[in-house]
Amino acid sequence: MKHLLALDQGTSSSRALVFDEDGRIVAQAQREFPQIYPRPGWVEHDPDDLWTSQLETAREALAIARLDARDVAGLGITNQRETTLIWNRETGLPIANAIVWQDRRTEAACRKLAADGLAARVRDVTGLVIDPYFSATKIAWLLDHVAGAREAATRGELAFGTVDTWLVWKLTSGRLHVTDVSNASRTMLFDIRKGEWDEDLLTALRIPRALLPDVHASAYRFGETDAAVFGASIPIAALAGDQQAALFGQACFRPGLAKNTYGTGCFLLTPLGERFALSSNGLVTTRTAQVAHLGDSRPGFALEGSVFIGGAVVQWLRDGLRAIGSSAEIERVAESVPDAGGVAFVPAFAGLGAPYWKPAATGTIVGLTRGSTVAHIARAALESIAFQSAALLDAMTRDAEGGPRIDELRVDGGASVNNLLMQFQADLLGIPVVRPAVTETTALGVAYLAGLAVGLYPSVDAIAQRWRAERRFLPTMSRERARTLVERWEHAVRQAVCE
Repeated sequence: MKHLLALDQGTSSSRALVFDEDGRIVAQAQREFPQIYPRPGWVEHDPDDLWTSQLETAREALAIARLDARDVAGLGITNQRETTLIWNRETGLPIANAIVWQDRRTEAACRKLAADGLAARVRDVTGLVIDPYFSATKIAWLLDHVAGAREAATRGELAFGTVDTWLVWKLTSGRLHVTDVSNASRTMLFDIRKGEWDEDLLTALRIPRALLPDVHASAYRFGETDAAVFGASIPIAALAGDQQAALFGQACFRPGLAKNTYGTGCFLLTPLGERFALSSNGLVTTRTAQVAHLGDSRPGFALEGSVFIGGAVVQWLRDGLRAIGSSAEIERVAESVPDAGGVAFVPAFAGLGAPYWKPAATGTIVGLTRGSTVAHIARAALESIAFQSAALLDAMTRDAEGGPRIDELRVDGGASVNNLLMQFQADLLGIPVVRPAVTETTALGVAYLAGLAVGLYPSVDAIAQRWRAERRFLPTMSRERARTLVERWEHAVRQAVCE
């Protein structure tokens, strides 16, 4: 039996999973790495931490599975998106720490771009809004603030990459400087309809074309790892941003389905198929993972909404407030009270993402009384994840008016194992929330993409037939009660926004 190795490089940890060709997990390993907060609103990673933690987990997972590189048919990489790295092509050394997708240091630069009239161009070409979330202004910031960087970039001496590009560079000892359409579509520099870097946006942000990687389909034979990395070469057969990989792993291939990943943030996507459409309700349009080698080179699109602080609010309760001893405790603590007792928690620690796009919003707790307890705050924190996701689905529903109604939400990510949260999510949305048998859908999705590229699977339909549900959460709350709770949440959001 052939196996597939999925490298899942996330915001707080690096993971590696070995799958057999039936999509079953054979082995997995995980390493957390430090988060760096140089100033309020700044978030960085040490690029070497990303690489070494990912390499260690890959080697450990293969060892647990008792496999060597020759047993692996293909390797896929899925990654935290938008996080920005620049390094020297000759030495391979980064010029600075990676600027993480959550980082807000370029807010002023984004306001200037909008004031200069660039918003319409960005929206029409990239499907995105001008926001520090995306890679473009992070690249410009590094070029402007690292001594000699802009001149070196102009001379072609530097390379930019999102995390997938950095890992491929390291895995191939600097032979490949590549990315895929799903990651490129998150940079705010990529024409998602034409499938190429946009020269006008590069000029506007003063970013040299020589800095950027080559872009390919997501399922693609990019090259091979250096034999020294794993003892023998492994084909690098797939790259995909984590959310597009999860959409693929959840087999959301038709309009009417949606998936939500509950990780550090929450990321809700619904496929549009070949139809390019812009949101009128605060969402962005992005490219889905592409499988061009099967003879279909047509681009696929999705509507996406991003919640910046999802599961990270639980980490804050643990590490910041010290209200719980471990993340796993929150369900027990939250269940100790029947409801949040009127408390609403807006965890806008990094501003508010879609559909609000309020970068200046701050974390806010409202509705506190003398009777409020840690349990009420914990429950309100957990519910905040569902409220933010409900706002995204409501925006998607309004955007899809006249088209297929979203009739099912497929869920994955660490917090999807929390039954209290999943039931509350179904109650707010009024549609089934479905947890798959394999919740590691991000890694599974990129493994499937790699399997398609190396010929283990004949078609995308064959992937869809493998998807299985583990549990369905059906709504039990009245729609009137759900509307009342949502109205209370939206009132709390207005308190968090400082204009």
